[in-house]
Amino acid sequence: MLATPEIIRETGQLAQFEELLPRWREVPLYRDSIVRANCKHADFDCFQRLPLMAKPEMRNNFPQNFLPAGQTIELLLEKNLIELEHTSGTSSERLPVIFGRGWWNTQEERALRLNGFVAKILDEFPNARRATITSPACNGLTCPTVWMSREQRTFGNALFVNLARIPFLVSEADLLHMAAEIADWSPQFLDVDPVHGARFALYCEQHGIKFPSLKFILCSYEFTSVVHRKILSRVFGVPVFNLYGSTETGHLLMEDESGEMKPSYDTAFLEIVNMDERGVGELVVTTLTNDYMPLLRYRIGDLVEQHFLPYGNHFTVHGRARDALTTCDGQRVTTWEVDQCFGKINGIVHYELRQNENSDCVLRFVPDGIGPAKEELRRVTLQLETLLKFSTEIKTEAMPVLVPAASGKFRLTSRTP
Repeated sequence: MLATPEIIRETGQLAQFEELLPRWREVPLYRDSIVRANCKHADFDCFQRLPLMAKPEMRNNFPQNFLPAGQTIELLLEKNLIELEHTSGTSSERLPVIFGRGWWNTQEERALRLNGFVAKILDEFPNARRATITSPACNGLTCPTVWMSREQRTFGNALFVNLARIPFLVSEADLLHMAAEIADWSPQFLDVDPVHGARFALYCEQHGIKFPSLKFILCSYEFTSVVHRKILSRVFGVPVFNLYGSTETGHLLMEDESGEMKPSYDTAFLEIVNMDERGVGELVVTTLTNDYMPLLRYRIGDLVEQHFLPYGNHFTVHGRARDALTTCDGQRVTTWEVDQCFGKINGIVHYELRQNENSDCVLRFVPDGIGPAKEELRRVTLQLETLLKFSTEIKTEAMPVLVPAASGKFRLTSRTP
């Protein structure tokens, strides 16, 4: 097997564990579990004896559960050593997150450079400007919930142009204003929530608006559907790439030029637990660079699949575990599997496939223009019925608006509680 740079970085993670173990021993949240696991050295067997954790453990006694004795958030903020952010609340209540000053930008660029095309753009434009279009419910810094001036929405090389929670309700005047701001900003890339980005793209298409400075589009914040990607690519004519991570872990995977989701080995160690027979399981993350709030074996709440290749590994992100559907015989069907059924259909901006208590499903969608042809829509529902092993027909409803969850994020698949 060739010792490619990817494989070298992956095998080097054990050395990172060894280097970080003394720091992890000082974290109150992990002190007892590391002792119980008898971790004298940071070998993988010892590491996997540590318990899994989730947001309740992070929230309990925060921030004293992460900070060494004598250290406080107030003192760290006063010394300008940290930034304090909050998660979006997709899987539970919003959660405060601590990271070192400048950590977010550093780990993000490290992930972006896993894509050779993007890396060349960043080399050509060291201060590459971005225009961000996302939900105003993300966090206090980047997603304002009240009207703010352009100056207040500009952070370094990033301009945040969207103040709307539901993109389908944005007025023509506001969309025109957004387009004008982006044209004046002349960004090298758009950083978009895919639903918000697709809605904005359609407005630009309808009015013949182009952005000559644009080199690529970055989709993050939530699951990117093939219908979103198709619209963004069609309208703007530049490559569209997916960036995956979370506020609490940083960016974990970046899509490269061949469409593979590559892991950022320097940022985190990734495990998959509770795998099914296909190899799809829950993603567990151990962060490696956030000294102020390290996460050990953190259950991020998403389903992934790992692919092992001679030149290095890549992943498929299957979506939120809580959003997975079930077949009539109880098998799990992921958001990614559902989304593959929409690869060849046109005329849909966004959709939601909701499974009811009796396991029946309803497909609701926002049409693109006049919407999909009747025969195309039936072809998709037939694929979905086969996937879910249904004997009954899936009902479809064209909707002018689909609303997000309380977090501001949209769901492609969901189950009635």
